Amino acid sequence: MRRRLAAAVALTLLAACSPPPEPPRAPAGEAPFVHVQNLDVITEWDPGKSYSNEIIAFQNIYETLTLWNPVTKKSVPRLATSWRASADGRTWTFNLRSGVTFHTGRPLDAAAVKASIERTIASKIGAYYIWDAVSSIRAEDPSTVTFVLKYPVPLDLVASAGYAAYIYDTKAAPDLTKWFGQGRDAGSGPYTVAKWQKGKEEELTLTAYDKYWGGWDKPHYSTVKYRVVPDADQAWRLLLRGEVSFVERLNPRLFARATRTPGVRTSERPSFQTAMLLFNTASGPMKDVRVRRAVQKAIDYQGLIKDLKGAGSPASGVIPEGLLGYVPGRVPRQDLAATQRLLSRAGYGPGGRPLRLRLTYGQGDTDWRLLATRLEAALKPLNVSVEAAAMPWTAQWDQGRKKGQDIFVMYWWPDYADGYSYFGNVFHSAEPPVFNLTYLKDRALDTLLDTVPELTVTDKHAAQRAYEQATKRVLDQRAAAALPWVVNYQRAYQGSVQGYVDNPAYSDVVFVYELRPSG
Repeated sequence: MRRRLAAAVALTLLAACSPPPEPPRAPAGEAPFVHVQNLDVITEWDPGKSYSNEIIAFQNIYETLTLWNPVTKKSVPRLATSWRASADGRTWTFNLRSGVTFHTGRPLDAAAVKASIERTIASKIGAYYIWDAVSSIRAEDPSTVTFVLKYPVPLDLVASAGYAAYIYDTKAAPDLTKWFGQGRDAGSGPYTVAKWQKGKEEELTLTAYDKYWGGWDKPHYSTVKYRVVPDADQAWRLLLRGEVSFVERLNPRLFARATRTPGVRTSERPSFQTAMLLFNTASGPMKDVRVRRAVQKAIDYQGLIKDLKGAGSPASGVIPEGLLGYVPGRVPRQDLAATQRLLSRAGYGPGGRPLRLRLTYGQGDTDWRLLATRLEAALKPLNVSVEAAAMPWTAQWDQGRKKGQDIFVMYWWPDYADGYSYFGNVFHSAEPPVFNLTYLKDRALDTLLDTVPELTVTDKHAAQRAYEQATKRVLDQRAAAALPWVVNYQRAYQGSVQGYVDNPAYSDVVFVYELRPSG
């Protein structure tokens, strides 16, 4: 033991006396990594307010204190190298990685961590609520930051969140909101923004950050491009021609072809991404709970799972399997006889008033188109017409926040590997609604949900019971939504891409720095 300690001291002294080695520069000249998805990439440039599709790029631009590991199902180091919690879970201290700089050139230290999280909390936008338990943040010294909590939460897990946990340079500009809005970044990640073309197919380009703390001594991609291709067949053709590296989603027909195509790799695994039909509880015909229940029962859940051909699994409750709050034994079934009875009681259906419902979904999503087609076919004989509109995500979301549709179709995934955000954001009262696109205002539900974060730490059995009660209230008593499936991720990518791992806590994110390009 003594001999090892002496050797360690000698090495430390040598390092202190020697100039630090020049970090390897980012590779140049290699083909870019091109990521294709079917929706717009950027909806919000501000890392403190970001809460949507830009996660796929932001997780390569910005970093968090910790990262959730899908193998160990625990938080692992990222910007923090270690952390500890007090016995009562109300004080957490994180030790920061040394030698980290922001893309602006300034060093990342405890003061920067404190400033970025406090700014995110103050924004009151997006997923800022993940820090609700925080009472104060202290920069003990440049490499140590301490969080004091009002009540215990697993802060190492919170600090790994896909949203609102980014650490960024708050001194990048006097007016950060304006500065970010111009397509700039202030992260510490391996890639920085090179070009943004709003509304274009080749929307966003990132380039390697030379001074990244992880170094560039291994094979890496120097450029990352994000292309928006709503048509799955076109995305597949681009992959076959070698023009793109990674296709986020293909329809079942194309994914089956991909599994048999030489030179193409595929990945398939369950996700935390839930398909949701959110019903307008505030206005229009679906303000009537009988109409909402009728639509719930009209969905051909089993037929959809069959047609998805492996791309989806039955949903049971609101929270998917693998997270606290999952409720087994609640897989829904179609019941058209019950649909007709409920419509009749509401004054609609055969012999009653015609009912017209407006449904919106993300443009280019073939699974949503399938759902809309099936729902339209099921309801048409019952004197109900479904007007389905495929829209770019930003336009759909803007309309949803204005309560401009009867059924809002979207996917939901958690802020971090925990079940709370499925309820806290989608079904907790909120004005403006943001993601509560059912516009549900239920004080009893809110009170129940407000107990969950602390119970998750102090009494998991009680937290599970609260989730079960919330599930029953949302789906049965208020009939505010229908959940037809949980997504099974089916990716296709070039055979030259090595090292890809799908992490369900970060929906659709490819951590490009971890990949290894080959010939």
